[in-house]
Amino acid sequence: MTDTSTPHHVAIVMDGNGRWASKRFLPRIAGHKQGVDSLKRCARACEARGIKVLTVFAFSSENWQRPQEEVSGLMDLFALALGREVPQLKADGVQLRFIGERQRLSNRVLRGIAQAEAATAANQQLVLNVCFNYGGRWDIVQAAARVAAQGLAMTEQHLNQRMALAHVPDPDLVIRTGGEQRISNFLLWQSAYSEFFFSDKLWPDFDETELDLAIQTYALRDRRFGRVSDLVDGASTPDESN
Repeated sequence: MTDTSTPHHVAIVMDGNGRWASKRFLPRIAGHKQGVDSLKRCARACEARGIKVLTVFAFSSENWQRPQEEVSGLMDLFALALGREVPQLKADGVQLRFIGERQRLSNRVLRGIAQAEAATAANQQLVLNVCFNYGGRWDIVQAAARVAAQGLAMTEQHLNQRMALAHVPDPDLVIRTGGEQRISNFLLWQSAYSEFFFSDKLWPDFDETELDLAIQTYALRDRRFGRVSDLVDGASTPDESN
């Protein structure tokens, strides 16, 4: 019997880096650096708990609107993290995939992405999707454009096959840190039937204990996918009325 108490795919909106830094009277980039360490801890914790796919929202298509100094710092940090962290991720069996629109990224960042994906392509312990310059609306539009360019009918199946995360199942659990309770243009298509967990912890403070709480909460959910609950009457008749 398949264990449904542990999610196969966890997706995280890593919110709160800037506020973490501001609370400590530090520049916002210091919070983003702490956020990288939190991501490393989270990836190890997911791997230890049997989670097979972790998808994180690292930089949204809307984040270009932030102050130029912060955007430049994030790009530098991303490039540095790629060079520094990939060898250990490779040794840990993590497969890195970068999801998002790449035209606005620098050659330095693009080289780092290509090298990281190539170095970890054979790994199967954990798939780590890093959504960078990503937006859920962009994802749907690019999939629709590919369907149209190939002269195919605009069906759910054709769109699904061309989404940026078509290589993994849809997320079972979506976590957002930082106390906000919104999706912020993240995985709009893929999270149609995901369970959500909102944490008040700022992302640099997110730890194994909070991850376990999210998983425990997930395990208590009755995932019906439009059917009547088996817990109520044993039925599985489609019913979208509730």
